[in-house]
Amino acid sequence: MGRVVVDLLKEKGCRHIFVPRKKDYDLREANAVKRVLKSSRPDIVIHLAAVVGGIGANQRHPGSFFYDNIMMGVQLIEESRQCGVQKFVAIGTICAYPKFAKVPFKENDLWSGYPEETNAAYGLAKKMLLVQSQAYRQEYGFNSIFLLPVNLYGPGDNFSEESSHVIPALIKKCVDAKRTGAPLITVWGTGKATREFLYVDDAARAIVLAAEKYNGAEPVNIGAYREVSIKDLAKMIVHLTGYKGKIVWDTSKPDGQPRRKLDTSRAKKSFGFQARAGLEEGLRRTVRWYVHQSSG
Repeated sequence: MGRVVVDLLKEKGCRHIFVPRKKDYDLREANAVKRVLKSSRPDIVIHLAAVVGGIGANQRHPGSFFYDNIMMGVQLIEESRQCGVQKFVAIGTICAYPKFAKVPFKENDLWSGYPEETNAAYGLAKKMLLVQSQAYRQEYGFNSIFLLPVNLYGPGDNFSEESSHVIPALIKKCVDAKRTGAPLITVWGTGKATREFLYVDDAARAIVLAAEKYNGAEPVNIGAYREVSIKDLAKMIVHLTGYKGKIVWDTSKPDGQPRRKLDTSRAKKSFGFQARAGLEEGLRRTVRWYVHQSSG
């Protein structure tokens, strides 16, 4: 995601873009945040750093997911305010929505219930950045905006067995099984849960558009406005990878949130964003990228 946002900013003529690396700046540490802002002296901060993972990773590491994400975001917003940053773009998560939010999810429903338990710690840590953004706007006049993207995917995604999300996990399973001749792959859950997915290029375009044009206090959904079941998603990926084996559903594992689909009308109205990439074409590009990267 970060690389695509940087490329798009360069296309738009941004000449001074500073990308801190984790090995140089641990954003969980206040002194590191102070150093990165002193080194870069930014007019705008786009906060894309996050510790993320699929259902399994969230279940194994709820404490670190909560701590790492909340500390990075809270300190970066506070130090940015103190340094005179003109605008802060905070990136939230669809995991912040209540488990049984009415579909499609509207921004006003963010506080109508508790998030799905398997990723609640991560979702709530990110949602606190919305609280902070609105509080700082009210007290200090700090221009911090808050975006809520759906599940992202695309070339360059995280394909780690330990922490990947559903699309890269399924692509890796299928490609690896095809190469080894494995007769089946095992997928978590029942396949009945639904998700909405946003291609990385669309997500980057939404973030840059919001950075340019949106200065409101209210959170904004960023999505593709298409809901697909995990079962249908798996079938698409099996087809696109050419895997001929069987899918076995491990129903002892959780599905996660039952349904996910965003109302994206605020993004269209506020800064003219609409997704362009269709799911099948985006998956095809992602499969092609992973096959190429993993073939060496």
